[in-house]
Amino acid sequence: MLFVSVTPALGASLEVAEFATLPGNQVEIDLVFSGVPPTPSDFATENPARIAIDFPGASSQLGRKSIPIGLGVAHSLVAIEASDRTRVVVNLTDSVPYTIKTEGSRVRIALNPESVAPAPLARARRDSLDSSFAARSAGPVKDIDFRRGADGEGRVIISLPSAQTRVNVTEEGRDVIVGISNATLPQRLFRRLDVVDFGTPVVAVESRSQGSNVRVDIQTTDEFDYLAYQTENLFTIEFRSLTQAEKEQLAREKIVFSGDRLSLNFQDIEVRAVLQLLADFTGLNLVASDTVSGSITLRLKEVPWDQALDIILKTKGLAMRQSGNVIMVAPAAELAERETFELEAQQQMKELAPLKTEFVQVNYAKAGDIAELLEGQREQTAEVAQIGNMETVHRVSSQRVAPMLSSRGSVSFDPRTNALIIEDTAERLGAIRALITRLDVPVRQVLIESRVVIASNSFARDLGVRFGVSGSTGSSSGNQLLVGGGQDPGDGGIEGLGNFDAGPYGFDLEASAPFNSIIQNDEGAPNLWVNLPAPDPAGAVNFLLGKVGSHLITLELSAMQREGRGEVISSPRIVTADQTKAEIEVGQDIPVVTPATAESPATVRYEPATLKLDVTPHITPDDRVIMDLKVNKDEADFTFTVDGNPLRNRRAVSTSVLVDNGETIVLGGVYEATKDFNEEKVPWLGDLPMVGRLFKTTAKSETNQELLIFVTPKILKSDLAIR
Repeated sequence: MLFVSVTPALGASLEVAEFATLPGNQVEIDLVFSGVPPTPSDFATENPARIAIDFPGASSQLGRKSIPIGLGVAHSLVAIEASDRTRVVVNLTDSVPYTIKTEGSRVRIALNPESVAPAPLARARRDSLDSSFAARSAGPVKDIDFRRGADGEGRVIISLPSAQTRVNVTEEGRDVIVGISNATLPQRLFRRLDVVDFGTPVVAVESRSQGSNVRVDIQTTDEFDYLAYQTENLFTIEFRSLTQAEKEQLAREKIVFSGDRLSLNFQDIEVRAVLQLLADFTGLNLVASDTVSGSITLRLKEVPWDQALDIILKTKGLAMRQSGNVIMVAPAAELAERETFELEAQQQMKELAPLKTEFVQVNYAKAGDIAELLEGQREQTAEVAQIGNMETVHRVSSQRVAPMLSSRGSVSFDPRTNALIIEDTAERLGAIRALITRLDVPVRQVLIESRVVIASNSFARDLGVRFGVSGSTGSSSGNQLLVGGGQDPGDGGIEGLGNFDAGPYGFDLEASAPFNSIIQNDEGAPNLWVNLPAPDPAGAVNFLLGKVGSHLITLELSAMQREGRGEVISSPRIVTADQTKAEIEVGQDIPVVTPATAESPATVRYEPATLKLDVTPHITPDDRVIMDLKVNKDEADFTFTVDGNPLRNRRAVSTSVLVDNGETIVLGGVYEATKDFNEEKVPWLGDLPMVGRLFKTTAKSETNQELLIFVTPKILKSDLAIR
């Protein structure tokens, strides 16, 4: 009995499928549910031969979409969840009667391919269905419609005359043919539905009458899978496109028969006689085991001879092995037992084979690494031998660790000459040499070019004013305008254009004396009403506006504008081997002083302020590069200090990227923009229109800084490659 089991689930869910053969070439399929299964409904198709069983409201926990059976006419089983139901489809090699019976949590499907008597249950199901179909009077098909599902599937929905209407679904090439027995088609349904624009596997649906039946041709355009189910009188066929993985799996599982075609039509002919006929037809030598017996009834027309042989062998539980032009036929169990015995004999011969010692020179790899690899594989074999049976050891050894050390082999290495000393059987030594040839090759190298770009620009503008009035007595000449430069009396202004007597508040300004807008009193303090100059001005203009009565009116305008642009480019480069970590660092260490205390003297430690590139590349088989990167750009900032120790500006990025060979990629970037606007003014007066400008100062600045990090990997070409 073949047993397939998965993790149980709550509710009425299908958990296990069991298969068994019974006398008379009968096959039983047991579907085991987690609880009481719902009442099933079923139907069968003749071409292809299938039995479909629906369980409404049930779910499926079978982890595999298709479960092979390979017993009698039962080929495989498929469980699919769709439309709040689970459909179990049993794929057959030929249409046969069947029975379905529910026993507790089990649903048993019995197949009787040769209708061996007594088989009343096997015939009862088909006879009851046939009688119910025949009892129905002819009725019209109510509707034929097409709809597209949410996941791109196409549904052909047929409203049958009644729930008991017999429907047969067959495949003809890429088309699916639906035959509705004992039904008529209204005139309005004689049509062709062109549904290619719906984007489903279905191209068109064409319906017509065919005698007392109705035929619906469903044309498809792609590889597809379909599911047919019936709810009351609604018969639905759902088509979906196969995924790429399903197409590849189907291609692997599909058996292509290419032999010459023949026709066979025999009633109760001995199996050995049929095999002899096939041997005569093909001209091959055939050897049949003594246990090959029994008879078979078959009718095959224009089928490849290898397909006919395959059908006969599967029907009688036989298998074949071909060596050259000789075919050996025996029961499958007998062949499997014989092959197991041969494998055990081969294993015993290997265990008794003499040991040989060989010296292997390693050129590029480290001999110690290869020795560790060989020892590790040998230990794996020993571990399997301890925990598994002999069959498990044979399978694991042949599939996973056969090319490595045997359980009796040993390996050592000489680090001075970088050579291996291996002791094992001749067969294993050959496999080990082949492995070392594959591993002992130059490692591919990568040039990593990195570029750290820091771009900055700044702009600042300051406008200021100083404004004052001084009293004056003495000369009463008319008002005059004097213009000069500089902010202090010693700067040397231009000569005056008239005589002004500053009186008790200052000093006399002669025509030959330098003029400055900052008129000081006798104590040297400036006589100012407004003192809002631009900080660190690049230039200033001084005005002596004149004499008003006994007063001197003075004005100074100052301004400053700064613009700056800068760009810092750091470009570290490093070459490293594939999957080998590399690091390059350049810069300086910043001394950081820790003040002395009562318990300890002052200490100095050094913090790095460097440009550092840390990279581990991996070259993919398609010549792309995966890089684990860490880039640091640190520098000391002496404009800000703490206890005399400068701050450290840090810029770093850590990431993993996939890049084409020679392609430049931006790892990351930071953009900083700072805008400032400051205004100082005399309250009220600074808010006056026009005139208020004389009572305030403004400062505007903008600073932009951008950090970008670029990386370009280049695979270095080598004359040597793995062959």
